[in-house]
Amino acid sequence: MLPSGLPEIVADDEALARLLTSSSHFNATTVKPSAFLPNPKAGMTTSVFRHDAGNLIQLARDRRPDVTVHGAAICKAAAVRSAKLDVIAEEPPPLHANIVGWPVNEADLVLQKAAQKERALVITSKCKLVLF
Repeated sequence: MLPSGLPEIVADDEALARLLTSSSHFNATTVKPSAFLPNPKAGMTTSVFRHDAGNLIQLARDRRPDVTVHGAAICKAAAVRSAKLDVIAEEPPPLHANIVGWPVNEADLVLQKAAQKERALVITSKCKLVLF
């Protein structure tokens, strides 16, 4: 068990919340793939929280008090795994996890970005947008 009380393994049926800190990550009805693209500065991972749509505003305020959070993209861990990626618990902070396994192609960064966007599209096709 992790300090938060959650199991170390993220189950396929667990809800994940990707906090949306940029208005370029969504439109009025959908989440854009850019919301899930990995952060090269964070070891090519995408930060998510093991959390459903309930009480997301408080989660956002607690985790990102210095940043405007517009909403969240909610999906199941199974959606991430269907994109040939994985979700690994990584606390602290409580409830935190990372999406890992993004394609890396240092010889062709254009091809790398295209492969990553393709996987992000699979995830976003199964996401629910929650705006604050």
